[in-house]
Amino acid sequence: MSDQIYQKIQEAQLDEIFSKPYDPELGEKLYNPQKPMENRITDIGPPYYAQFFPPVIKKNYGKWKSHEIIQPGVIKYTSETGDVVYAVRCGTPRLITTDYIREVCEIADKYCEGYVRWTTRNNIEFHVTDEETLRNLLEDLKNRKHPGGSYKFPVGGTGASVTNIVHTQGWVHCHTPAIDASGIVKAVMDDLFEYFGSHKLPAQVRVALACCLNMCGAVHCSDIAILGIHRKPPLIEDDRLEYVCEIPLVVAACPLGAIKPATVEIDGKKKKTVRVNEKRCMFCGNCYTMCPAMPLADGEGDGIAILVGGKISNRVSPPKFSKLVIPYIPNEPPRWPTVVKWVRKILETYAQHARKYERLGEWAERIGWERFFELCEIPFTDKTMDDYRLAYDTYRTSMHFKFTSHVEIK
Repeated sequence: MSDQIYQKIQEAQLDEIFSKPYDPELGEKLYNPQKPMENRITDIGPPYYAQFFPPVIKKNYGKWKSHEIIQPGVIKYTSETGDVVYAVRCGTPRLITTDYIREVCEIADKYCEGYVRWTTRNNIEFHVTDEETLRNLLEDLKNRKHPGGSYKFPVGGTGASVTNIVHTQGWVHCHTPAIDASGIVKAVMDDLFEYFGSHKLPAQVRVALACCLNMCGAVHCSDIAILGIHRKPPLIEDDRLEYVCEIPLVVAACPLGAIKPATVEIDGKKKKTVRVNEKRCMFCGNCYTMCPAMPLADGEGDGIAILVGGKISNRVSPPKFSKLVIPYIPNEPPRWPTVVKWVRKILETYAQHARKYERLGEWAERIGWERFFELCEIPFTDKTMDDYRLAYDTYRTSMHFKFTSHVEIK
């Protein structure tokens, strides 16, 4: 970028741009095909978030003095000015239709002056400023149901509850998944729904799902995490690899240097291809991203691991990584009963034994991980040993586990 253009950007009245209502056609209006760098605003990034504040939130920004959860899914915020805002939190399936979004907008127009917010865990938040509107909104949401009878907008996920599950794409969209995402989340939350709309638990329980080891979801830092795992290296389709892949890019794509060029003979003809060092492969799928002739999905090898004890919060104890407790469960679509069973078992054991305000990982560390495995009746294997060499200060790396009951080390 030339000094002249840089100077123009520095002199631009960005505050004036930010203060105007969001105009999705602004870039096109300012574009001059004769001088394409003139009035160029693409480097500013996304629209300034303050443009989308409801008036009451914009008025009281930085002035909130308290908040309280008045019932599951409803948070009351009180400002120094005396203004009050009620946030109504609804869980969503994350992958949603345009019809669903239109219905969300209809509700926002009816009760919230057209304002609506999505949270980082795929919840919708509607904001209202008086109790009568709050009651009408809650009644409306309660009466909106799918043809099968389930709630379209279930209210909950605040306080000592199971929050909405944040998850990845799974079989619907991702190209390297070991498991589905939406299907497993639906099955798990159908079983745990009573804990979403209530405050029965000692503390908040965040559940996450990632459909492969690349972990686009927050499984590394959630109370209960469901993780898809590949157990076999990519299949190499030698007969078509050289026609659909650039071999140097495939070799360079592997972060562990596990791929090398090779030549094979098929029907008397020599073909260029690659080979994978299985001991180095970590099943990340980067090679398949560059080369569709190296598929990673496998009906027998792919499965599910369950991790527990992670969190981001600094409250009571520092943030924690999730720890592996069940290394492998096979895929069992469409309802994944084994996964559902173990998630419920872990959750209810925690609910029965933990102290108030104690997160799942804090409870497990207080009683000892050996006792955690015993209470949850989870078989312990050598795969569950903490051996992450970069976390000596936070992980328990000792192999001296002392069990007192049923667990048999394999």
